[in-house]
Amino acid sequence: MAALLLAAAAPARAADPSAFDGQGMWIYVLASSNGGDVESIALAAQARGVSTLVFKAGDGTRYWPQFSRPLVDALHAHGLRVCAYSRIFSRKPRTEARVSARAVLEAGADCFVIDAEKEYEARYPQARAYMSELRRLVGPDYPLGLTSFPYVDLHRSLPYSVFLGPGGAQFNLPQIYWRAIGDTVDAAFARTYAWNRLYGRPIRPLGQVWMNPPASDVVRFRELAAAYGSSGWSWWSWQSAGPRALAGLTLPLNGLAGTLAPQQPAPPTLRRGARGDVVRLAQGRLGMEQTGFFGADTKRAVRSLQAMRGLPKTGALDPLTWAALASGP
Repeated sequence: MAALLLAAAAPARAADPSAFDGQGMWIYVLASSNGGDVESIALAAQARGVSTLVFKAGDGTRYWPQFSRPLVDALHAHGLRVCAYSRIFSRKPRTEARVSARAVLEAGADCFVIDAEKEYEARYPQARAYMSELRRLVGPDYPLGLTSFPYVDLHRSLPYSVFLGPGGAQFNLPQIYWRAIGDTVDAAFARTYAWNRLYGRPIRPLGQVWMNPPASDVVRFRELAAAYGSSGWSWWSWQSAGPRALAGLTLPLNGLAGTLAPQQPAPPTLRRGARGDVVRLAQGRLGMEQTGFFGADTKRAVRSLQAMRGLPKTGALDPLTWAALASGP
């Protein structure tokens, strides 16, 4: 039966993209979360203001049977949205895509999140193969998200531009684990958004309740997510959540963490000699070969765009030029 489902044409119905809205919580191992008691999980989620649960459904080429149709149905009965995620490793990308699609086609996930991290760095052909096969199976409109490193400038060879490009995921869920990174919540948001906004996908930040951050940090994360324009955010993870962090999920947003409206960060300015995935992104929008290196040809193409749009002909990818690229030809 599974083979027939995976070989079939992509489903015509798109799942509800609002599954990425509201407050979500990720569940890594079901058996380690409230003892695997689904009824208990549902009641606790509702008490914590959680409307979406994201369960692990795969690890590379191996499907995790904890994500099943009975699990989805039981949580749907409580009015919860139920999504799945899979960590992928690039060795067999098409097989990984078929494993990922099982959570949608067999278990009925409301959305699916691709977890692509260090194993996919510099693996552009593999990323394209994975996305092509996954989209073939789940359809062009099914709501997909990407979760990965928040600081694009530190992971310049990760194929964000493939996973978040045409035919890719519609939502970007950067892992803003400020406490693990060693930054403040405000600093982590500013750096993440300055780079991730370049990809033009709605950002639904993933925060942390592991490492038991103070409730005030959790509240600040919620405040900033709303201030930066997100209609949803989520937390890693249920089984590792500390009590004071959990308290921050339901505390009021006003009065605990200072001003609500931060100054919005400007996108980075890149010049000749720059390298990385955002250079590939710009080259793709310029209609050039995507080498990931900002050389003389790229500078000429940037200057041509700037001249056409009446911008200063700096030859650099500055904020005004990024905006021009985002608006299309």
